Amino acid sequence: MGRAGARERGARGAKTEGAGIRRFFTLKKLLGGFFVICLLAMGAFYVVYLLVPVPSANAQATMQSNVYRYSNGKILARTGEINREIVGLDKIPDDVEKAFVAAENKTFYEDAGVDFMGTARGLLNTLQGKGKQGGSTITQQYVKNYYLDQDQTVSRKLKELVISLKVDQRMDKDAILAGYMNTSYYGRGAYGIQAAAQAYYGVDAEKLTVSQGAYLAALLQAPNQYDWAIATRTGRDLAKERWNYVLDNMVEEGWLDRSKRAAQKFQVPQKPKAAPGMEGQTGYLVAAAKQEMVDQGISEKDIDAGGWTITLNIDEKRQKELVEAVDEQLEARLDRKDNKVDATVQAGATSVDPKTGSVVALYGGAGATEHWMSNATRRDYQPASTFKPLVFASALENGAETQDGDEIGLNTLYDGTSRRPVEGSETPFAPQNEDDRSYGPVTVQEAMNKSINSVFAQMIVDAEPAEVKKTALALGMKDGDGFVEQPAMSLGTMGASTWDMAGVYATLDNHGKKVTPTIVKSAEHKGRTFERTEPPVGERVISRESADTVTAALTGVVRNGSGHEASTSAYQAAGKTGTSENNKSAWFAGYTPELATVVALFGEDADKGRQVTLTGTADSGRANGGGFPARIWADYTLGALDGGSDARFDLDVAETAAPNRPDPTTSPTEEPSESASPTEEPTETESPTEEPTPTRTPSTPTRTPSIPTPTGTPTDDPTDDGGTTGATGGGDGGGDPTGDPADGGTEGDLKPPRP
Repeated sequence: MGRAGARERGARGAKTEGAGIRRFFTLKKLLGGFFVICLLAMGAFYVVYLLVPVPSANAQATMQSNVYRYSNGKILARTGEINREIVGLDKIPDDVEKAFVAAENKTFYEDAGVDFMGTARGLLNTLQGKGKQGGSTITQQYVKNYYLDQDQTVSRKLKELVISLKVDQRMDKDAILAGYMNTSYYGRGAYGIQAAAQAYYGVDAEKLTVSQGAYLAALLQAPNQYDWAIATRTGRDLAKERWNYVLDNMVEEGWLDRSKRAAQKFQVPQKPKAAPGMEGQTGYLVAAAKQEMVDQGISEKDIDAGGWTITLNIDEKRQKELVEAVDEQLEARLDRKDNKVDATVQAGATSVDPKTGSVVALYGGAGATEHWMSNATRRDYQPASTFKPLVFASALENGAETQDGDEIGLNTLYDGTSRRPVEGSETPFAPQNEDDRSYGPVTVQEAMNKSINSVFAQMIVDAEPAEVKKTALALGMKDGDGFVEQPAMSLGTMGASTWDMAGVYATLDNHGKKVTPTIVKSAEHKGRTFERTEPPVGERVISRESADTVTAALTGVVRNGSGHEASTSAYQAAGKTGTSENNKSAWFAGYTPELATVVALFGEDADKGRQVTLTGTADSGRANGGGFPARIWADYTLGALDGGSDARFDLDVAETAAPNRPDPTTSPTEEPSESASPTEEPTETESPTEEPTPTRTPSTPTRTPSIPTPTGTPTDDPTDDGGTTGATGGGDGGGDPTGDPADGGTEGDLKPPRP
């Protein structure tokens, strides 16, 4: 009874307490409290409204210069003169004006200059660290552009709100719209509609069509991402989607007739042009530095606002050596005026310090004002056989075996028969060796020296294409639509830049520790310092043994194979040639213990926007990787190393069984293979039943040391590379070292001077 009474008294007490809480939080009191808070907020906002004046124009209206310096501190360039010409709305077509309103703020003509909900979202996002706000009106964006800065802070957003209300009261809508269109940043260094019209379409603003205006309006959301010339495929899709959105909104608002809307076609903008003062290599260097900063999180608009001091990793002396090497070994031999092939030749190069990742020299083309796209960073050409070392690296790293169960190494035997169908792949592939030459049984070292397509097509199957791609991406290559996991990938059929490949080869040079090419040494803006999100030299991505074994193989290519043009006793070098299908690109990627450099030639018909063959460059037959690119590389490297270096590779080479070699079916003195007119489309490959069955002699399970650590001195000792002598080199279609043009090149009379 006592317990029941206690429970009853407790229940009555709880009910009484609950009733007290409910009486305290009545609807009337809650509403009253809410209104009090609102009144306090409104009062606070009114105080802020009274205290915050409409300021003078911001620093962007008096833009400062950016200063770019070489690594030694010497000034390379000054940029930052604002590219803006103010135009009134009377000089802008009405439908172009409406395109901007349709893109950014359909209620512009009716609103009070602010979007309270959008601003609230922006404030909340800022407080939560979620970045940029959305939903600002045209008035708010004009205020931010003209009066304030781009900082994402609560105080700046509150100022923007207050000033926008005042500006909307003091200025008419047309003046605000004109101010917005004339202060907005459109990319390509263009501020304002007039500069943008010239930068993207080469016309004055008054000549813009509604289609062009819709694109410029769409650009404002993401100028760097939507610039047609540099956008990725995804970026172009988003730009097109935004363009359609603008036009559809114009129809919805009654500013564009439906029939006229249906007739609109997207007008591709013209290619960008370098700004004055960016002639020669300067424009390429500045563009590369700017892009690196953008990639690291500094907005393009922030950079173009000026005030930065940017020091590059570019070594002034080495930069000069690279330009001179291209001029002497290539440009001096071209007749760009009267020879149609020579007129299409483009050269690009990137040179990296493998210990630091610093880009010490870069060649982007004949000049940034003549050829706007940098040949050093473009990724629209195939790296061809410079990819083969990555196939070998992946096989080593993953302990891959041949179809007969032999572990893959320098001395592993493969069948070098041309058009030999690969075994073990669901995708048929039977690539042709260069000039359709067959080699019979060859070691991996010999296959690398001679760049034998059939060997590496089989090796990528043995190593598994997916694993090879994984290794390539880890080493520094970039993924893309052409990077398909098929046997044809062994011939370097994806896209790559000299910048990318310089990082890959620098990583091999650095014993497998990841090297990311970096051109910006430091960048400062008042009290702000540019900070990199990842170090230029990172963690190990493949083992030292795998990387060093590839290096050992590539020293053989330079000493006795297709890269012999890069050979000299002045330094020790490793490298690989590459020539793509139909000779549209030619590469030499190589390194010494101190410097990794990639040089490439590209055949480009700029007028028609297509790739063309390099065959016939300087009347020299096939312009292969073992020719002009290797000679440029050698000339530059010799100068960059001040005439040579005693540094030697310190290699930890994987041991593999020595081959039990049968008599070869063809003479090893035949010319090496390289570029192939491969049957690169797997579906077109000949049936395996039409090819002879290759003869293999499996390697024995006993493991013995492979080739000794190279000394860098040319040698004819067959034990150094499986029997290929210096006299039989000249791969990559490079021809006989004696200079017989019939062998694919005129090597003998074009070598750079050697000490």
